[in-house]
Amino acid sequence: MASPKSIGAAEIEQAIQRLGAAIRQRHPRTPPILLGVANGGITLARRLAALRPGTPCGVIDISFHRDDIGRHPIPKEFAPTHIPCDVGGATVVLVDDVLHSGRTVKAALDELFDHGRPAAVELAILVDRGGRRLPVAADYCGLTLAAADGERVAVVLDPENPARDAITRRPR
Repeated sequence: MASPKSIGAAEIEQAIQRLGAAIRQRHPRTPPILLGVANGGITLARRLAALRPGTPCGVIDISFHRDDIGRHPIPKEFAPTHIPCDVGGATVVLVDDVLHSGRTVKAALDELFDHGRPAAVELAILVDRGGRRLPVAADYCGLTLAAADGERVAVVLDPENPARDAITRRPR
C-alpha cells in the first residue's frame, strides 16, 4: 500500500503526543534536555517540551557541521545554537522533523559535542522517511512515511496555529 501524499494536523498532533509519551515513559523522573535541530526541529522540540512543564528546551544549529555547506550555504533563517543548561553528564534528545540519510543527525552530534559530553544522546523524529546512508536510527518516531529517493517530504509545523500543520510528499 502506498503512503499518503499528505498528512493533516490531527494525525500530526497524535504523533507528537505519542512522541511526548514515549519520552516521558523512558525518563519518568527527570526530563531530558530537548534540542530542536534548526530549523525543522525547533517547533517540534518546543511542543514536546510544553507537554511536560519544566523540560529544558533549546536549539542546535548544524550549519557549520554540514558536509554540503559548499553547495548549500547557511540559510537566511539562521537560528543559532542555544542550549539552556550544561549538557555535560546530561541526557539530551535531539529533535528533528524528518529523518532521511542520517547526515543531519551526524552534524547535530558534531555540534552537540562541541558544547560538552552528554551521558546519553537520543533522537526523536516526527517522520522517518527511510533511505538511510549512515547507521542512524531514531529512538522515538512519530510517523513512518515511505518516500522514493526522488521525492521530498516537507513538514510544516505552524508555531502559532497547529491546525495548519501539514506533511506532504512530492517530487523534488
